[in-house]
Amino acid sequence: MRKPIASFASLVAVAALTTWAAPAAQAGPVLDAVKKRGQVSCGVNTGLGGFGIAGSDGQWTGFDVDFCRAVAAAALGDASKVRYVPLNAAQRFTALQSGEIDLLSRNTTWTLSRDSQLGATFGPVTYFDGQGFLIPKKLKVKSAKQLKGATVCVQSGTTTEKNMADYFRTNKIAYKPVVFEDLKALIAAYSEGRCQVFSSDASQLAAIRANDMKVPDDHIILPEIISKEPLGPAVRRGDEDWAKLVAWTHYAMVTAEEMGITQANVDAKKADASPEVSRLLGTNKNDFGKALGTDAEWAYRVIKQVGNYGEVFERHVGKKTPLKLERGLNALPANGGLQYAPPIR
Repeated sequence: MRKPIASFASLVAVAALTTWAAPAAQAGPVLDAVKKRGQVSCGVNTGLGGFGIAGSDGQWTGFDVDFCRAVAAAALGDASKVRYVPLNAAQRFTALQSGEIDLLSRNTTWTLSRDSQLGATFGPVTYFDGQGFLIPKKLKVKSAKQLKGATVCVQSGTTTEKNMADYFRTNKIAYKPVVFEDLKALIAAYSEGRCQVFSSDASQLAAIRANDMKVPDDHIILPEIISKEPLGPAVRRGDEDWAKLVAWTHYAMVTAEEMGITQANVDAKKADASPEVSRLLGTNKNDFGKALGTDAEWAYRVIKQVGNYGEVFERHVGKKTPLKLERGLNALPANGGLQYAPPIR
């Protein structure tokens, strides 16, 4: 006799039980390799003050550099365990695809084509930006729409080059692009007057004005922002576990700022028995690090060794730095910004 076919409800119940019985997440191949090596290989800018630059002592500092350090703190317990690999715009995705780096943290715009064609998985947006124009004050130009016939310096292999072409074509403005692959060569061309305008992300323009111009106040950034430039880290596609650890490192830093937890008070905050703080800092038997291939105190180490998101922003690019950048879209939602973290629970 033929056995009766299981009811639809029974099948659903079995599927549900199978789903809920799924094993805990395990460390993926990249995290395993990072742990074995004892170091995160991180691709950074070749030299952009405020975001990623090596000092005369060889020590790397900057907003993007601190994100590399935060990931090392989460994964390895020590923010200093990073090997920095300076990359120009043309090299960065090749280095990621080849496995030369584990993490790209280098003012890189998240776009559809990059997300789908370059073998990369983008993490959360760590800096919301937009493209602008830097010009000498002596030109007496107040709007990008007055740049008819201007020579404009732009870096090849970037979204900047395409955005600029779109903007000038749409507004029927004739211009002459001056294109370099190397950022230092591009900055030199602008400072020497070989081009009248420099176009890039507004944050990069602020860094160049502050760090590379002899008299920063002789240069202004025009008011037009002509694009959306969501900047953030990227990892190699195919290792979801590593991508999650990278993403939640950022979210932990944002969450810490939301809760008012800083480098200075994080130790005292470990005594706070509130559920939200306990889940973030891994106290009272809360261990969300296990699901990320690390341990309960992963976020505590990030905050203790690197700081919360606001601290990192103000340390490297904020109003009291040479860049003098406002938080703007990078503020918490309570202050009109977009930096928002999913709950740790």
